[in-house]
Amino acid sequence: MSAAPAANHDRTAGLLLMAAAAAALVVANSPLEHGYHALLEAKLGPLSVHYWIADALMALFFLLVGLEVKREWYDGQLATPEARRLPIVAAAVGMAVPALVFLLVSGFDPALKPGWAIPAATDIAFALGLLALLGTRAPAGIKLLLVTIAIIDDIGAVAIIAFFYTAKISMTALALAALTTGVMALLNLFGVRRLWPYLLLFPVLWIAVFQSGVHATIAGVVAALTIPLGRGEAVSPLKRLEHRLHPLVMFGIVPLFGFASAGVTVGGLDAVLAPLPLAIAAGLFIGKQAGVFGAIWLSDRVGLARKPEGLRWTHVYGAALLCGVGFTMSLFIGELAFADRMLVDEAKIGTLLGSLLAGIAGTALLLLTKPTPDLPRDREECDEIFGEDADEDPTVCNDPYSSPPLR
Repeated sequence: MSAAPAANHDRTAGLLLMAAAAAALVVANSPLEHGYHALLEAKLGPLSVHYWIADALMALFFLLVGLEVKREWYDGQLATPEARRLPIVAAAVGMAVPALVFLLVSGFDPALKPGWAIPAATDIAFALGLLALLGTRAPAGIKLLLVTIAIIDDIGAVAIIAFFYTAKISMTALALAALTTGVMALLNLFGVRRLWPYLLLFPVLWIAVFQSGVHATIAGVVAALTIPLGRGEAVSPLKRLEHRLHPLVMFGIVPLFGFASAGVTVGGLDAVLAPLPLAIAAGLFIGKQAGVFGAIWLSDRVGLARKPEGLRWTHVYGAALLCGVGFTMSLFIGELAFADRMLVDEAKIGTLLGSLLAGIAGTALLLLTKPTPDLPRDREECDEIFGEDADEDPTVCNDPYSSPPLR
């Protein structure tokens, strides 16, 4: 896919998600509020409409996440230890600091503690949508930085859901899930490259995980790990499935989840300034930027991992701000964290507020940042282009790069 269509897809997916969230807010604060909630709570078989969206359809979202993580980890931007170092550090610190900020702002209130992970997640669809709208003001390096951090971030969020938001475990169902996963892994081991056997077993895996007490969406990530990658192949079973799933998930399931989950009645300033919304908003807006930017800056200074080449520090700071856009995963974790409907709604308000602040601030900073020109990669080319400026100011050719200084 060329760069232009990819950018258009990012922009469209981001705008569609924003429109879905805005529509949910409008409907939930209008005379249609009761119909909106009645529709989501209506039973469709054994589960409500909202449950089908959040647990069944979102399993496909997590399947896509798993496919992307596996491809990038073994055959993409994270295929080497050196490439993994910076996003791992940035994502880990970028999840820990928002959680700490949440706990500090909430005063370690036992009733609110279950929401500690809500501000830890980044919504890559929203963030990339904003970057696509910025055009040339957002260098390609920013997208790469955001995507790689978000991949590690997603791994962390899945682990958090599995370990901290799991109900009572049914060992029988868990054993069935493990058996199904084993069969899928054996299909891969024996070279089965057709997708249909894996896709037939996926619903079985989802039901088993659902019955086990582990959150059912984890089935999506587990299933993704069994799909053959075909390392180095332009077309492989994993890449085919990812290609087919991407439009369905990003243009269908994610906006639908946004519409089903973002609808909350905003009850004035008091609702926004309640401890839970403030703690989540502070975690997303303050914690995320401090954690991600601080980790990248410190890693660069001590030599653990270098700042991405071609980016100014203001670009990195803008990307760190956009990491605070935590819409989809934050809403998802918020619904797992609290049984009290009022707290779930407060969590939504905090997620929307923090994401809005982070999105506006990050976009504004990148708009105000001077674009970085395509600079030369060696001393001779640098002297030819910049002439005396290169001698008078040695940083003229070195600043954007993480490689050793030009000689």
